[in-house]
Amino acid sequence: MMMDQNTRMTDKEKMADLLSCEKFLAGNYNTYCMEAATTSVRSCLCTILTDVHSMQEGVFEEMNSRGWYPLETAEETKVQAEKQKFAQTVSA
Repeated sequence: MMMDQNTRMTDKEKMADLLSCEKFLAGNYNTYCMEAATTSVRSCLCTILTDVHSMQEGVFEEMNSRGWYPLETAEETKVQAEKQKFAQTVSA
């Protein structure tokens, strides 16, 4: 998004940008963890990944509490149908 000097991001836009950054970092650190050459490096990277997940959860929860990232509650029948579909895929 291009902005001129007089354009400011809203709090919602800032939080959405932060959430996107955290998701991007989590994806990268996950790859780094899997490709680490030593146990000590892997352990360090996995600790960072856990921290990133915690930060992402905090940003998400704040956005959700403000109504900026609402969740739709799934009907139990839909949940059961998806579970059944997944179980069939796994057993195939």
